Amino acid sequence: MKKGNDGIMLEKKYECFDVEIENDIAHIRMNRPEKLNSMNRAFWNDLPEIVEDIDINARARVIVISSTGKHFSAGMDLSVFAPQPNNKIDGADKHVIAEMFRSNVKRIQHSFNALEEARIPVLFALHGAVIGGAIDMISAGDIRWCTKDAVFCIQETNIGMTADVGTFPRLQRYIPEGWVKEMAYTGRRIDAAKAKEIGLVNDVFETQEECLAYVMATAKEIASKSPLAVTGCKVLINYGRDHDTADTLDYIGVWNAGMFPPSHIQEAVAAMGEKREPDFPDLLPLRTTPM
Repeated sequence: MKKGNDGIMLEKKYECFDVEIENDIAHIRMNRPEKLNSMNRAFWNDLPEIVEDIDINARARVIVISSTGKHFSAGMDLSVFAPQPNNKIDGADKHVIAEMFRSNVKRIQHSFNALEEARIPVLFALHGAVIGGAIDMISAGDIRWCTKDAVFCIQETNIGMTADVGTFPRLQRYIPEGWVKEMAYTGRRIDAAKAKEIGLVNDVFETQEECLAYVMATAKEIASKSPLAVTGCKVLINYGRDHDTADTLDYIGVWNAGMFPPSHIQEAVAAMGEKREPDFPDLLPLRTTPM
């Protein structure tokens, strides 16, 4: 990527995504509507590269993910299941094959882990079908909104497999366990109204344009806050989700002992008093190698 007069533009083009970074907001748009934005090999390889590039190089303060065409995503592209040339599976020991499969699944899981592990919030604007792997994907984000025509389905059950890229460890953190089990055991679809009722999405909009406008406005508001404070919120909310109250309170104390920012607080108060936008330092880029 390179920085230009109007923001940050991508030098690299991606098969499944358009990426625009402006005003500290990175907008990742899925761009294969003719294929229902299904998740082919390029999708799985490119998504973590894009997210990690934005995060590691501190190119934005928030990420918005949306899609194009009639549906957000139909999930895994069937081409992913096609045999690969020069594979060494034929005739191999079945136990060795199982180990390879497990290791490969972990690499696929990383494509969505990157969303949860990013230092900045990841917001989803959803519409149409959100199917199969798309449930894994949105579960790894921070906040979700959708249009009234959206439908959600753990499709893997319907094709004879168990969802394995993040739905089960994450979805039950957002919606009641009973609903996770009903969706998973039956493969039924739920509509936008039910998704809001059970807490999968924060709100429902009439149109895709209205939904995206709201999400981008929310992203703008997040981007106006101290990046360190927002990152702290994400880290500590996620930590509290996985630990008990005592451990989380202790970790919050450790976090603020090292990263409590009086200068950021003073700037926020001064900006409010002077009726202007605050000026906070961005997060610093991270190393991509050990040294």
